[in-house]
Amino acid sequence: MLDPKIIRDQQDLVRKSLENRGYDTSLLDSFLELDDRWRSLVKEGNHLKQKRNKCAVEIPRLKGIQKEKIVKEMKEISAKIKQLEGEQAAVEKRRDEELLNFPNIAHPSVPVGSLDDDNLLVRSWGEPRKFDFKPRPHWELGEQLDIIDFERGVKIASSGFYILKGMGARLERALINFMQDLHAKNGYREIFATVLINERSCFGSGQLPKMKEDMYFIERDGLYLNPTAEVPITNLHAGEILTKEQLPLYYDAYLPSFRREAGKHSETKGIGRVHQFNKVELVKFVLPENSDQELETLLANAEEVLKLLGIPYRVRLLCTGELGFHSAKTYDIEAHAPGMDQWLEVSSCSNFLDFQARRAAIKFRREPHLKSEFVHTLNGSGIALPRTMIALLENFQNRDGSIEIPAALRSYIDGLERIE
Repeated sequence: MLDPKIIRDQQDLVRKSLENRGYDTSLLDSFLELDDRWRSLVKEGNHLKQKRNKCAVEIPRLKGIQKEKIVKEMKEISAKIKQLEGEQAAVEKRRDEELLNFPNIAHPSVPVGSLDDDNLLVRSWGEPRKFDFKPRPHWELGEQLDIIDFERGVKIASSGFYILKGMGARLERALINFMQDLHAKNGYREIFATVLINERSCFGSGQLPKMKEDMYFIERDGLYLNPTAEVPITNLHAGEILTKEQLPLYYDAYLPSFRREAGKHSETKGIGRVHQFNKVELVKFVLPENSDQELETLLANAEEVLKLLGIPYRVRLLCTGELGFHSAKTYDIEAHAPGMDQWLEVSSCSNFLDFQARRAAIKFRREPHLKSEFVHTLNGSGIALPRTMIALLENFQNRDGSIEIPAALRSYIDGLERIE
C-alpha cells in the first residue's frame, strides 16, 4: 500500500507511475477527490467540537433563557457532529478502498515499457546445449519414462493438474530438499507454514483485492489456498514492531501453491502452467536503506540453484508494465528449455520497499525512544517447480530418452546417475 502522504504531496510522481505501469490515472483523481472531502469533513467536525466544548464551559455560568439557548445550540451542534462523523466514516472507507488499488511505484532503475521486449537483459549464464539429435519436450520424455501422468491428473482432479510417479516424484522431492539445504547454508531460516491463509494475510501481502479471481477460496471456512509461500511468510510478522537488532530476517519455505490460472493452462502443453505446483520461496525483512543491495543478494541466491544444477539461464529486469502489482523492482530468472525451445521463468525476485509492510503493519524501531518505521520486504522463488523440472528433463536428456541426473542431486537419490 502506498503512503497516502506521497499520493497527496507527489501527485505528478504517482500519476506518471500509473501511466508507466498501464493503469488508469482516474484512480488518482478519484482518491484525491475522496481525500479532500474527508479532510474537509474532519476540519468541519473539529471546528464544531471546539464550539461544543466552548458551550459546555459557558453553560454552568448561565441562567434562564441564555442557558436554555446555549443548551439548545449545543444539542444541535452534537447532532451535526454525529451526522458529520457518519459521513466522514463512509468517505474514509471509500477512500481507503481506493488506496488498496494503487500499485507500487516503480524503482527509478526500472525501464519504462509495456511489452516483453521492453524487459532488459541483465546477464546470462551457461550456453544452451547443442544436441546431435532433436531434443524432445518434457511431456514426451515424462510419459515415455512413466514419471509424469497427465491423464490420471485430469481423472482425479481436472485439466491443469498432473501426477508425478516413481523417479519423477523422487526427483521433485530431491530438488526441494537440495534447495532447502542450499538456502540454509546461505543464512535462511526454514519455515513450514500453513497452506490455508485468511483474508487479512492476503491483504497484507498484496494478493487481495487485485488477484482475487486467480485464488482458490474455501467459502465455508473463509480461507484461501496458498497462491505462494510469500503470503504466509510475509505475514509471520504482521502487526509487530521489531528491533533494529533483529533485522535482517531471512526465511525460506517450501509449500504447494494453488492458482486458478483461468483459461491459461490450456495455452501451454505439459507442466509449464498448472493449477497446483511446488515452490521454494525466499522472503526477507530488512532495513530500508539496505533493500536495494538485499535484492541483488536475493537474486544471487536464486541463481545459485541453477548454477549448481548446470541449467543455462538468463536474468531480465522487468519493465514498468510487466511488474507485479506490489513490486517496485523485479528480476526474472528464465531457464532454457531446449525441447520446448523456450526460456521459462523459474523465479521472480522482487523488492516491495514498504508496500507490503504498510499493509501488514510490519515495523521496526531503531532505538527504544524513537518512532517506529516500516521495514522493507523482499521475496523471490528459490526456485519454482515444475518449470525447473522441465528445464532439467529437457537439458539432461539422452538420445534414448533417458535423463542424466545432475551431480548436485545424486546424493538426494541414493547416488543414482540416470533415469531410464
